[in-house]
Amino acid sequence: MFVHREKLKKEDLGGGVIMQYLGCSNNMNVLHWNIADGGEVKLHSHEHEQFGYVIKGGFDMRIGDARKTLGEGDCYFIGSNVPHTFVAIGETEAIDVFSPFRTDLPGAPKDVRPFSQ
Repeated sequence: MFVHREKLKKEDLGGGVIMQYLGCSNNMNVLHWNIADGGEVKLHSHEHEQFGYVIKGGFDMRIGDARKTLGEGDCYFIGSNVPHTFVAIGETEAIDVFSPFRTDLPGAPKDVRPFSQ
């Protein structure tokens, strides 16, 4: 599967948070984020493990009880059901990967389909 991001729909989640659903395979979903300076993803948790990579800008983050400031080139891993929150530092761009497959994301298929090339 190949994806051209410029052809994908952008979901405005409010508060300066724009999400693009890049796609999925059998066991994961991938998202692209553009978040305005000071934009916040409120404290939440989910059963899915999460990996993220900061392309530009940065985040003041909380994962569980740990707090860190991340910048361009940094990444984060969030375990299942661990509360976490993000506040963007500057205009921020990031990628998130979720596993297992999430069906509750805007633009996500509601069922897992076998992945094929």
